[in-house]
Amino acid sequence: MAEPDAAQRAFLVIAHTGREESVRAAREAIGILLDAGAVPVLPADDAPALIAGVPGEGECRLLGIDVPLDDIELALVLGGDGTILRAAEIVRPSTIPIIGVNLGHVGFLAEAEREDLHEVVRRAIVGDYEVEERMALDVAVLDADDHEIFRTWALNEATVEKSMPGKMVEVVIEVGGRPLSTFGCDGVVMATPTGSTAYAFSAGGPVVWPNIDAMLLVPLSAHALFARPLVVAPSSVLAVEILESTASPGMLWCDGRRSTTLEPGARVEVTRSAKTVRLARLSRGQFTDRLVHKFDLPVAGWRGSGR
Repeated sequence: MAEPDAAQRAFLVIAHTGREESVRAAREAIGILLDAGAVPVLPADDAPALIAGVPGEGECRLLGIDVPLDDIELALVLGGDGTILRAAEIVRPSTIPIIGVNLGHVGFLAEAEREDLHEVVRRAIVGDYEVEERMALDVAVLDADDHEIFRTWALNEATVEKSMPGKMVEVVIEVGGRPLSTFGCDGVVMATPTGSTAYAFSAGGPVVWPNIDAMLLVPLSAHALFARPLVVAPSSVLAVEILESTASPGMLWCDGRRSTTLEPGARVEVTRSAKTVRLARLSRGQFTDRLVHKFDLPVAGWRGSGR
């Protein structure tokens, strides 16, 4: 029997259509929504793969064609962190919260695992979740004449990278309007606390709890005596300039999804965005517990505080 409060409420379903398990999970979620009288909404590119063979598939709607983004209540994401980053990109113009069911590897951004799918959808339908605000970054690229030529955003990180194997990119890094160091490197990662467990973590950066307001700068394989990871105030402006002496262009990548070429003389400026990313959470679990679970950290022998 349909939930009385679910009728005509629209839920966006996003899945990794290249993975059969994600497609199956998405079809299950669509079926649960339809049974509850809710409206499943799909990105137009995903729809053919996700609704094939789903009973009631004619009741599914297409995002931006049948249902505007602002009419979506919640985005249900079936996949790994990459799929969640894609979902964040899709809903960026709105304030729609995202809830992820992990079908990837670590799935740090996901709230639940595959076996919890039915419970996640059920609680989404009845609105039984809380919303957590996560910091995002505004990213601007200036040319050698200080004209803005590219602007985007990032949830995890903005990364300046070399564009050719075997060639370093020569950069000068800046914090708060002051130059800090010049070196050759494979790149520089500028990350949020959310991104501290992603690329920045792999590069040797610290894990930063998501309730801490900060930004990170982590050099990648820098040829320098001082090239340590930095944690700075969220009000800071982080900047990386590609030196004119660099032999080949660099690349800017944001969340591994949005990119542009950086010619010698280009400048990348990163600031805290006024617009957050909203993640739906089913419980107020400790971030420490999430680290232990996702990285399978050994905690045997812990006695606890006794309180």
